[in-house]
Amino acid sequence: MSSVNYAQSNTPAFYFLAWASFAIASIGTIIGLYYLEANLAVKGFFTMSYLFSISSCFVVAKVIRDKQEQGNVIKRIEDARTEEFLSKYTDPAKL
Repeated sequence: MSSVNYAQSNTPAFYFLAWASFAIASIGTIIGLYYLEANLAVKGFFTMSYLFSISSCFVVAKVIRDKQEQGNVIKRIEDARTEEFLSKYTDPAKL
């Protein structure tokens, strides 16, 4: 059977775009919070909510990536078992 390449990679341009958009959004939000005409308690609440949202996004992305990688490992194990089974029972010398 043919071997399947499981390695996945993003291009440098996509990697840059992801971090650049994150930086632009974060800087824009910080500037908006700074110039917000509200008392300090409201600004603090919005800041903490924003920081919690950012950390939640990173956690969700990590959990999704870990689940996908786990699926890839299970798929490789299944492929190895199938390969072993086929090589064992298709080789007349081993029968």
